[in-house]
Parts: sequence; structure tokens; C-alpha cells
Amino acid sequence: MAELSKWAPSDVLEPIRRFLDGELPMTSSIKVEQFLDGSTLVVRAEVPGIDPDKDVDVSVSEGMLHIKAEREEKSEHKSKSGYRSEFRYGSFSRSIALPPGAKEEDITASYKDGVLEVRSPAPTAVPEAATKKIRVDRS
Repeated sequence: MAELSKWAPSDVLEPIRRFLDGELPMTSSIKVEQFLDGSTLVVRAEVPGIDPDKDVDVSVSEGMLHIKAEREEKSEHKSKSGYRSEFRYGSFSRSIALPPGAKEEDITASYKDGVLEVRSPAPTAVPEAATKKIRVDRS
């Protein structure tokens, strides 16, 4: 029978330390807050450390707002005793239902201080969906 390898408490604590330091792979979801400002849906997404011109994609399809972002961070530490280089990267995505009747051309997005803000005005009068009665056949 093979001898079981021993583990040290640091084997368990290392992933926790890496998580707290932000070193584990990033989750696939973006932290967002959403609220109504009058009749406008406001979505604020926390995406620090990105270049909004090349790292963010905001799109709309089938009544859903889609936000995708990619981030890459690099750091270098030079000292007399050596050199250390670290990098972190990941991609995020989030989809949020738009207000009924929202028009793609009315949606705006801005980025400031690590927060992406998307605003989607909702029309004051939403056209009612046509109702069609379905006949029930007897067997």
C-alpha cells in the first residue's frame, strides 16, 4: 500500500490567501447594481483596471443588455535580491433584462473611476403585446 503524502496547514491556507489577494482566477460574473432613475434603468458595473475602449463590449439582443469585459494586470518588482513578475487576467460577463420597449439607439454607456454605467430609458407607453387565443381541440 502506498504511503499517503502528508499535508501542511499552509496547503489549505494558500488558496485562501491567494483568493483574498485577488490572485485566483476571476469569476465570470461582474458585480453590478441596478436601479430606476425615473423611468431609466441604470446599471453600474464594477470593472476597475480596464481600458473601456478595448476591454469592454456592451451589446443588446432580444431584450437583454450584455456586458463583457476582459482585464489583464501585470506587475514587476525589482530589488537587490531579485526580480519578481506577476500577472492576473480574466474575463467577465453579465446579462440584464432591459425595460419592456427599450430601444437600442437610446442606450448610453460611460466609464469613470472603474465603474461602467449603462443607462436605458424606458418608453412611457409600452405597446401591448398582441394576444392570440389558442383553440383547444378535444380528443
